[in-house]
Amino acid sequence: MVRKSHGPRRKTRKLFKKHPRERGLPPISRLLYEYKVGEYVVIKIDPSVHKGQPHRRFHGKVGVVIGKRGRAYIIRVRDGDTHKTVFARPEHLMPFKG
Repeated sequence: MVRKSHGPRRKTRKLFKKHPRERGLPPISRLLYEYKVGEYVVIKIDPSVHKGQPHRRFHGKVGVVIGKRGRAYIIRVRDGDTHKTVFARPEHLMPFKG
């Protein structure tokens, strides 16, 4: 019998699926956007870019940018009763409009 995989991308077939008109790499403007410390962002994981992907648990969550490390941003996200720090590159972030 084949053992079940417990990798970081398990159970993401529906979660990371793109619609036909969204296929391919993200627009360059999404990569060049500079987030400021204290700005709210939405973590929307882009499945076509594997580098800098946060864990699937944080997909769709809103967090606050608390810093930058290399190309990635450090985001504080609430997970249940605790706050967690998530490292994500700008391909997987969007400005929060709310």
